[in-house]
Amino acid sequence: MSQEPTNMSHHKQRVADRRAAVARLTAAGASARSIADELGVSKDTVLRDRAATAAPRRALCQEKAGRAASAMAQLRAAVTAAVDARPAYQILVYDDTAARWIAQLRQDVATLAALLETFDEGFPHLTAPDAKPRCATAPPECAT
Repeated sequence: MSQEPTNMSHHKQRVADRRAAVARLTAAGASARSIADELGVSKDTVLRDRAATAAPRRALCQEKAGRAASAMAQLRAAVTAAVDARPAYQILVYDDTAARWIAQLRQDVATLAALLETFDEGFPHLTAPDAKPRCATAPPECAT
């Protein structure tokens, strides 16, 4: 025996679809007024939808920031361990192994340089030669 969806489940789906559209349009840079006009709802509805989705988005941002902090700490530990191991001074390492390490280091340097350049976009005020960090404040809402 199949059950017909209730009006309430249709309403919840419509709200979920509208909130997804609001989030997508907001991420694309649309104003609340233009989103309201496009979706045929009031500006207040758009603002409520933004507020309703802000908490989960904030939690996701915090989770991503935590993973990034962990990855950066692991990177630092790995770099320190590699420097401390002094791989270029190991006399019992064969040429093919050293050649593999050199190739991997060159590849990793290029990857890390590209990662560093992404900070120019997100933190241009910190990547200039004379950059000084601003006062600690709450991070801006992350983009979805």
